[in-house]
Amino acid sequence: MSNPASNSTSDFFDQNIADSYDERNSRLAPISDGLHFLLRLTLASLPESARVLCVGVGTGADIFALASERADLKFVGVDPSAQMLEIARYRLDEAGIGARCELVHGYVDAVAERDFAAVVSLLVAHFVQREDRPAFYRAIYDRLAPGGRFLSAEISGDLDAPQFPAMVDDWRQVHALTGANEESLASLGDTLRNVLGVIGPAETEALWREAGFAVPVPFFQAFMIRGWHADKPSA
Repeated sequence: MSNPASNSTSDFFDQNIADSYDERNSRLAPISDGLHFLLRLTLASLPESARVLCVGVGTGADIFALASERADLKFVGVDPSAQMLEIARYRLDEAGIGARCELVHGYVDAVAERDFAAVVSLLVAHFVQREDRPAFYRAIYDRLAPGGRFLSAEISGDLDAPQFPAMVDDWRQVHALTGANEESLASLGDTLRNVLGVIGPAETEALWREAGFAVPVPFFQAFMIRGWHADKPSA
C-alpha cells in the first residue's frame, strides 16, 4: 500500500495472523478461486514476459494464480508486513517460481519501477482510509505503463444504504467461516464503518477516474467483495 495509508495497516498482519492466514482463507476457496479465475481472464491479453505488480501481495496467492497459467510472467510483490513476505518468499521458492519474483517490504511508493503491464491489488484497498485513497490509486496509476491494466477487489458498500444491515449479516457468515470469534462477529458493522476504509462502489469508481484511469469495469462481486478493472490511457 502507498505511504499515505496508515502505517498501522501492517498491524493487522502480525506473526500470528501471518502464520494462520492461508489456513483460514482456505475455507473461502470458492470465493478466491472464482476471483482468481476472472483475474486470469481479464489479464489474458498481457504481452509475453510482462511484468506484474502485486500490491498487498500477502503470502503470494495472487502471484500463484497468475504464475500457474503463465510461465513467462515476472512479478514484483509489495507488502507492509514483513511476516507475510517471509511466508510468501518461502512458498514461492518451494514452488520453483521465486526466481521470477521480487518481493519488496513497504507500500506502493517503495516500488521504483513505473512501467508495469498490470497492477493487481486484491482485498487491500479497504485497509486504506478514505482520505488516503486518492494517493493510493494515483501511486498505482503512476506505476503502470501506458495502456497497462489495474485490477482490484475490495470490501465495498454504501454504509448508509437501507440494505447495509442485511449486507453485514451476509458478511458475518463469511467471517464465521474463517473462525472469527463472537465478539468480532458482533462488532463487524462497527469495524466496517469505523476501522476499515470501506466506501461505496460509486465513490470507488469516481476515485479511479480522478486518478486518471479510463472507465472502471466491474468484473466480480461476492457479498461485499467487489472487483473492477480499468486501463491507463495509452500515451
